[in-house]
Amino acid sequence: MASFTYAQPEALNIMTFNIRLATTDDGYNYWKNRTELVRSMIQYHEAEIVGLQEAMKVQLDDLAKMLPDYEWFGLCRTDGTTNPNPDNEFSAILYKKDRFERLDGATFWLSETPEKPGSKSWDAAITRIVTWAKFRDKQSGKEFFHFNTHFDHVGTKAREESAKIILEKMAEIAGDAPIVLTGDFNCNETETPYRVITDKNDKRHLQDAMLVSKMPHHGPLSTWSGFSFPGVPGRRIDFIFVKNKVEVLKHAILSDSWSGRFPSDHLPVISRLVIF
Repeated sequence: MASFTYAQPEALNIMTFNIRLATTDDGYNYWKNRTELVRSMIQYHEAEIVGLQEAMKVQLDDLAKMLPDYEWFGLCRTDGTTNPNPDNEFSAILYKKDRFERLDGATFWLSETPEKPGSKSWDAAITRIVTWAKFRDKQSGKEFFHFNTHFDHVGTKAREESAKIILEKMAEIAGDAPIVLTGDFNCNETETPYRVITDKNDKRHLQDAMLVSKMPHHGPLSTWSGFSFPGVPGRRIDFIFVKNKVEVLKHAILSDSWSGRFPSDHLPVISRLVIF
């Protein structure tokens, strides 16, 4: 495998970030009080592609205004539209439009009928989706696929089956091309969905970016904050996975806070990657 320096110019920064939906039930942590914190995290850490979870249309609209260098792609999980009524969650992909050209992309549902908008199966509490995009890096000319998801928070069977569906669909859509998978998987590295995704006995498996990073991991070892603690122990549930000609240079879980305030109830994860 080729050797790279951490400052390699064609490297790119990919983030996964559950930004917490916009609900007034959060009181002081309502979206309008966190908007600038989320923008700052993305912009300061120079994330060039961000897999977002729990992003409602109103939140995507706010991010589009604050981050005019970015575009987003995806469909709402409830109805498969870009303008749901009532508003609901997207697993959208946010990307820098001056660096990346989106060549293709779609959304599928984590159910027994993946092409049916709003579908759910097994013991899932709500509908769950995967958004994917095929990108060309204008800087290097390399092409790769980014898949972004949010697994169910209740259904253990649903999470296991979702992991199986993702492996199947990635093989079908991306083949042997470089792949990055981001998401909130609502499970940690000891649980079945993670083991399904990383099972080396399955030729379709992916690697946990934290474990293959050339530079040692930076930050806490957990991604759940609950708006109060930077990485509640044992709760690494947000991951970046890679496969097929993707080199991981750095990996971090970002615990930035503003006088004890966090931008979300999840901590974002960021990796610096090289596609070769």
